[in-house]
Amino acid sequence: MPVSGWTILCDFDGTIAVEDVIDSLLDRYGRPGWETLERDWRAGRIGSRECMSGQVALLEMSREELDEHLAGLWIDHAFPGFVARARELGVPIRVVSDGLDYAIHRILGRYGLDDLPLAANHLSPAAPPQRWQLTSPYQADGCRSGTCKCACAAQARRDGARKTLLIGDGASDFCAADRVDFVFAKHRLIEHCRAAGIPYVPITGFEDALEMLPALLDGSLAGHHAAHAAAPSAP
Repeated sequence: MPVSGWTILCDFDGTIAVEDVIDSLLDRYGRPGWETLERDWRAGRIGSRECMSGQVALLEMSREELDEHLAGLWIDHAFPGFVARARELGVPIRVVSDGLDYAIHRILGRYGLDDLPLAANHLSPAAPPQRWQLTSPYQADGCRSGTCKCACAAQARRDGARKTLLIGDGASDFCAADRVDFVFAKHRLIEHCRAAGIPYVPITGFEDALEMLPALLDGSLAGHHAAHAAAPSAP
């Protein structure tokens, strides 16, 4: 069981990483057709697993080009400090991403953080040369995402977590936000949590998360949120 009772599930693209990795790759190496898949996903006609599998199949790049591109992508400057503090407090962190495992390992490896447990889609070479394919080892029945973050939250419970914190920013985090105990939310996830009445605080990055983590663990942050949510609006 986690020492603190809490486990953290943390999104990667747009949360840990400054930008979305797959979007940056498609902009640079994607063959025609990936924009149509993106529109179909945004319109709800297909799920993210089908979208990303089709988009990855349209990438044309060598391993060297991929590695060179990933070397130019960065993470939130405060994330390493956040991980160090969480470990000091006995709070396990698992990266849960609908992105690419190879890219995440390469990027986090530059910061000595590639030992973080990871659930993500698997990127592997395909034929012909310079083509790629996507598989989803963390998918779940009935879920259209490549990585089912709801299943990851359930796994954290089975592993002994009494409470789970989700840190995320977008649509891939919406469903899981309703399955955890608290959310540190960025961007689109803020409005989703607000509209759904999910306990959360807004953050701009991991400097905020680092500052708020002790208050989350001692219960004062959740209490503050509950008081704020219950306060009547001004006439």
